Amino acid sequence: MGKCRLKSYNGLSFEELKQFLDAKVQQYNTTQFIASDPIQIPHIYSKKEDIEIAAFLTATIAWGNRKSIIKNAQRFVTLMDHAPYDFVMTHEPQDLSVFEGFVHRTFNAIDAQQFIKSLRHIYSKHDGMESVFFQNSKDGNLQYAIHKFKTLFFEIEHSKRTEKHISDPLKNSAAKRINMFLRWMVRPNDSGVDFGLWKTLSPALLSCPLDVHSGNVARKLGLLTRRQNDAKALAELDKNLRKLNAKDPVKYDFALFGLGVFENF
Repeated sequence: MGKCRLKSYNGLSFEELKQFLDAKVQQYNTTQFIASDPIQIPHIYSKKEDIEIAAFLTATIAWGNRKSIIKNAQRFVTLMDHAPYDFVMTHEPQDLSVFEGFVHRTFNAIDAQQFIKSLRHIYSKHDGMESVFFQNSKDGNLQYAIHKFKTLFFEIEHSKRTEKHISDPLKNSAAKRINMFLRWMVRPNDSGVDFGLWKTLSPALLSCPLDVHSGNVARKLGLLTRRQNDAKALAELDKNLRKLNAKDPVKYDFALFGLGVFENF
């Protein structure tokens, strides 16, 4: 592997930086991670489509206090009688009333109801979420596929307000939450954390879920110079993480997030 021209933290060489981050991946990419993370919600299920839908809805509301995210994601799937796919595909209009009063920050009942209707559209008209992302992957990543997924998700009649809950990388968003969802679906479940459900997509295509924690740590380590957490920053971080591991760059999300959240790095 060639040398990586990174401004490394505290004078670390490329090899030392990689060794440090690989050790942190080993530390945090374990089943112990699940108990304090929203990924615990899709781990309730065993059916592929149930896992997909629970994961997607959980990732959608994954901003703010982590305990609040987990609590509200748990409520979301409970309102679907813990049968997400069946609820999505067989619900009648009156069934959507169960979401009245549901709210997580700016995501409310209107948004929840729209997401159920749009998910049914994706599964019934576009052969499911995996198919959409597989058919639209290009340029060595899934950022265009995210844009296309959002377009298809909202091609049915919908409330304009709900569009903000799926980010668009082509509008310079880092799309943290949906990139996290894609990590959950695509990365192998070798450690028991991510699911590895989507066999048609390679982990090499994934982008890091860039947020305040991972961004700050990445800057301290010289993996990121751009100050805003936007699509341009994500492209820079992706490039450098691929130098560390081209086949599975997003495994370093565990290191960056763990260092930021659990170690106040």
